[in-house]
Amino acid sequence: MGHVPCRLHFPQLALRRRLGQLSCMSRPALKLRSWPLTVLYYLLPFGALRPLSRVGWRPVSRVALYKSVPTRLLSRAWGRLNQVELPHWLRGPVYSLYIWTFGVNMKEAAVEDLHHYRNLSEFFRRKLKPQARPVCGLHSVISPSDGKILNFGQVKNCEVEQVKGITYSLESFLGPRTSAGDLPFSPDTSCGSFKSQLVTREGNELYHCVIYLAPGDYHCFHSPTDWTVSHRRHFPGSLMSVNPGMARWIKELFCHNERVVLTGDWKHGFFSLTAVGATNVGSIRIYFDRDLHTNSPEYSKGSYNDFSFVTHANKEGIPMRKGEHLGEFNLGSTIVLIFEAPKDFDFKLKAGQKIRFGEALGSL
Repeated sequence: MGHVPCRLHFPQLALRRRLGQLSCMSRPALKLRSWPLTVLYYLLPFGALRPLSRVGWRPVSRVALYKSVPTRLLSRAWGRLNQVELPHWLRGPVYSLYIWTFGVNMKEAAVEDLHHYRNLSEFFRRKLKPQARPVCGLHSVISPSDGKILNFGQVKNCEVEQVKGITYSLESFLGPRTSAGDLPFSPDTSCGSFKSQLVTREGNELYHCVIYLAPGDYHCFHSPTDWTVSHRRHFPGSLMSVNPGMARWIKELFCHNERVVLTGDWKHGFFSLTAVGATNVGSIRIYFDRDLHTNSPEYSKGSYNDFSFVTHANKEGIPMRKGEHLGEFNLGSTIVLIFEAPKDFDFKLKAGQKIRFGEALGSL
């Protein structure tokens, strides 16, 4: 009986030696060896691998595991697959399955005939009938797209909510300030916060609104108000899913993902619209910006590139009218509006509600 404890401890001692060998490996090699075991740890039922924690092994977190998935490469592959022309006989069944899965309303489409769309990419970017989305003329800001309202309100303490209770840094999302000629805010001021540098007029506040586009939604987005676009900043980033469940799970998700930040001004001061990429969103397209190329292998994560629309020939930038076509996604994604407005600006929204392009977001 005295030898029984030794027999019980022998597998643990062997595991400790093995884990000690793993700890001497380089970080990439260790991650490679630990990854399959971590996957099994989360997939196997009844905590089958939980006893490993008693001998010092710790699984990679779910978030870190998900971040290690090559979403950019997979999204590029999906984008190429979407552009493959489908045989005429196969278009009806494939698109009908997509319509049934995501609840697409094809009666609103400019072309209802499924055989018209040569590939999945064309179907995702289908246009609407001219009167399918009337633009509200009585409110100062309209929804730029179809989607679901994830969050809205005043920006407080330089933090913006991606979903209720989960925030991200305003400066991390928009990026650092550059020269005054490129962005509509000053490069160096004595203000104590990034937020105060965006608010250009006394008595104004900074507001935000987050709209999630599901795969079945209309994938084009439009100008939410009359404004002038003066600058574009492109962050390559990751391409993780941006559905509400994932937004609750990963802090600063929108700051990790690829995004295109358009900044400028409207009648009340600073205005910005950001198109956030997501898994399988092969591209973000801005119609007036031919130099923009998203999800390209030539750009590395962690960097960004700027482009100014203010030139000697065009000193004001790109004027946009409320409701005018602005850009499009492939598949679903997210639009984030961050703008300056007087303190009496009033959102006409409820968190979680469905909204359509052209409907009112808020007004003074």
